[in-house]
Amino acid sequence: MSLAAIAVCMVLRLDQQVLPTADAQVVRSAGSRGIFAFNAQLCENTHGICMVDVDTMTLWCYEYVCGTKKLRLVGNRSWMYDRYLENYNIDGPTPQEVQRLVDQEREAKLRNP
Repeated sequence: MSLAAIAVCMVLRLDQQVLPTADAQVVRSAGSRGIFAFNAQLCENTHGICMVDVDTMTLWCYEYVCGTKKLRLVGNRSWMYDRYLENYNIDGPTPQEVQRLVDQEREAKLRNP
């Protein structure tokens, strides 16, 4: 029943006519500041929440422990200097291998247009 009432309000746009308007918070664009939280699947059967603090360049994750209704801190780190690394902890193909494959494809296209 309530879904029908919501649908009628949406069609007739009663919210604009009857209900007072709500002022939203300022929407931040690129370069936003502050702390952001989002849900994450940490493993196959493990879920949690990850939080990012843009101002201090840190990330931390909590695991939701089923049955206890508790959160457990599973990891955190600063990424302040991560952006300066070029090749770290990279599984194959490496950037150099990808570059070699792209060069091979380009050469093959030049030979056989």
